[in-house]
Amino acid sequence: MTKLSEIAGIIGAKLEGDADIDIAGIAKIEEAKKGEITFLSNPKYAKYFESTEASAVIVPEDFKSARADVALLRAKDPYTAFVFALKRITPPPEPLEPTINRNAYVSPKAVVGENVGLGAFACVLDGVRIGRGARISHGSVIGEEVEIGENTLIYPNVTVYRGCKIGKNVIIHSGTVIGSDGFGFAPKDDGTYEKIPQLGIVVVEDDVEIGSNCSIDRATLGETRICRGVKLDNLIQVAHNVVIGDNTVIAAQTGIAGSTRIGKHCVVAGQVGFAGHLDIADRTTIGAQSGVAKSVKEQGKILFGYPAKEMREAKRMEGAARMLPELLQEVAELRAKVEKLTNKE
Repeated sequence: MTKLSEIAGIIGAKLEGDADIDIAGIAKIEEAKKGEITFLSNPKYAKYFESTEASAVIVPEDFKSARADVALLRAKDPYTAFVFALKRITPPPEPLEPTINRNAYVSPKAVVGENVGLGAFACVLDGVRIGRGARISHGSVIGEEVEIGENTLIYPNVTVYRGCKIGKNVIIHSGTVIGSDGFGFAPKDDGTYEKIPQLGIVVVEDDVEIGSNCSIDRATLGETRICRGVKLDNLIQVAHNVVIGDNTVIAAQTGIAGSTRIGKHCVVAGQVGFAGHLDIADRTTIGAQSGVAKSVKEQGKILFGYPAKEMREAKRMEGAARMLPELLQEVAELRAKVEKLTNKE
């Protein structure tokens, strides 16, 4: 149980109502019961406020309510406040104890810091350096000469290939592969392909989170780099020599071709495709299923469509495309009238 007054203090919200309410859980506004707290951020869910059974609701600062039976926590950003409340009320379980499982393999040539946790059948090879407090869960393989920073969490069945560098406070989810070969093949005269050696590495900077089943390819030469604070969803392909700038977020099923550089603070929706050797300016937003075929030079642009273009232009083109069936019918009717008039002459 947590007092409502304590939650208000943690999230920095103005409390209206009984400060001594005991909060036992947190739930969606349409499902919350007495003794639980919920939040209202998206206006689409405002309809549930009058019927919610929650004891308290985190709401925007200017929210108007006639209910006296529900305590309000007025916050500048209700969604962010909800996240802090969630961590306080239901903290996530420790993913792995800071011990080395007896079935883990650690090379005698590896350096493992204090309070490191290694799960069953985790494999740590020659020359690896693992920082204090890191956790490497069951079945993950850490290749030769890999560096892993302090307090990094690697979930089960992750593979980090040789020489790659993972920073501090990084989270990598199950099934992800860091440092597999880039897709490099040179065509030969006989129609076959010669594999181009992939000699570079992947660098993942501090505070990055990478979802499950992502593939981040090592550079042909130099580095593929995922910069500080980047958040990658599940099922993302990052090709050789790509650079993703600080605090950029990318949703699932996006593919980024080789040597493309994405700027800082960009937002990329799901299933976006990037051609290779592009430069994407800082603070670019790209809508879902867009195809980015050329560089974006100006910051702050919002793009959508295939090929991707500025949102306003894309919407005009989409609107025009929807009118095509009617326009074609009108053209057919006009053509028939013209032919009829011509035949009369």
